[in-house]
Amino acid sequence: MSRQLPLGIRLRDAATFENFLAAGNEPVLAALQHSSEVSLYLWGAAGTGKTHLLQAVCHQATAQGRRAAYLPLAEPGLHPAMLEGMEQFDLLCLDDVDAVVGDPDWEAALFHAYNRLTAAGHQLRLTASVSPAALAVELPDLHSRLGWGPVFQLQSLNDTAKRQALQQRAGARGVTLDDEVAEYLMKRCPRDMVSLFQLLEALDEASLAAQRRLTIPFVREYLGRQPGP
Repeated sequence: MSRQLPLGIRLRDAATFENFLAAGNEPVLAALQHSSEVSLYLWGAAGTGKTHLLQAVCHQATAQGRRAAYLPLAEPGLHPAMLEGMEQFDLLCLDDVDAVVGDPDWEAALFHAYNRLTAAGHQLRLTASVSPAALAVELPDLHSRLGWGPVFQLQSLNDTAKRQALQQRAGARGVTLDDEVAEYLMKRCPRDMVSLFQLLEALDEASLAAQRRLTIPFVREYLGRQPGP
């Protein structure tokens, strides 16, 4: 069982490498699964799967008997002191680093945590929406350290790959999602993968409650009941 952090932070069971459609991001997956580098930095636009992959790294490490910790830095209520003692973990995954840079206390905490982890011979995996060079870091030593290891940019999925990802996620939930239904969702709903996956989950629950299949009439009916923006 993976170690859990305070504040109810948990890993999603479905956040695994097997549940991620690479579609042009194969080198990123290979590096995350096999790299022995101390530090690895992953960046990309919202909805490209950064959080999914970071949690997948934690799941993999735990399955290998390693101690892993995941900390979503954009989560409200976190404090820089939470990074103290993180060198006890073999792997520390920090999501959304760009959410805290620019804050002197967070930058100092990140800098010292990085040094303690590397001194212990442990690993750090980070994500952000921008490259290390574009981060608004005020502490020069931290800025340089964030770019020391390999840096990968996650590529956004095209429409065909988004449909495949939706169908793959549906299949993992035991749901059949026909091409026509997937296309219908993509034409009438926000097209980022986070929104599409959330909608798929809601539709799955609604279809189970109604004992109906995911068809275009059912989806149209469901969307018609939802409040407007």
